[in-house]
Amino acid sequence: MAATIGVYGEASFRRLYGEIVPIEPGRVVVTHDGQRLALAGRPFEFLHTPGHALHHQTIVDLEARAVFTGDTFGISYREFDVDGRAFAIPTTTPTQFDPQQLVASIRRIAALRLEAVYMTHFSRATDVPRLAESLERQVRELAQFALAQADADDAAARIRAMLRQSWLEQAFAHGCTLAEAQVDALLRADLDLDTDGVMAWLGWRRAPAARCAGPGGG
Repeated sequence: MAATIGVYGEASFRRLYGEIVPIEPGRVVVTHDGQRLALAGRPFEFLHTPGHALHHQTIVDLEARAVFTGDTFGISYREFDVDGRAFAIPTTTPTQFDPQQLVASIRRIAALRLEAVYMTHFSRATDVPRLAESLERQVRELAQFALAQADADDAAARIRAMLRQSWLEQAFAHGCTLAEAQVDALLRADLDLDTDGVMAWLGWRRAPAARCAGPGGG
């Protein structure tokens, strides 16, 4: 909660989530990487997939050959779908974005060779290998660009501008027919959050202990 308030602010947190009450300890099951649990006889496997945040897990529905990826496999707005094909962007929100970990997690999900991913934002997408290749490339390009801007006084503005231009170009290359203003409206909040996350990553690269200050938001 504290980390999420740090990302969104107190007012937005209360508006989005209201009051979050704790779960009784006896009802909490702590999972480990590779663990399998059955719900009403249906098997699920839990994989540790950091990169967006250290605590992130991916839940594999073995029967459906699908996977619930949280934010690890990016964001995919249905407004960008073209002929049933999804367009996805990575989410690098504060405070524990790590490009190396995120690429490894994206590869791990792709290696499962499942039929579909279910992203928290938003819903089901197929053609997983194509999306994984695109996400990995975007993460690598973003990290490389950010490192080159790290010492600039306006690093955040440069990173935000790079992200916006990259997303616009990719959306239109994908076949998106929305106007540029509509694309901007859909992605504005992601631009701000992703930029903040990249800046946080640049910061903890200089002071690694800062990375362990608390769980990431989102």
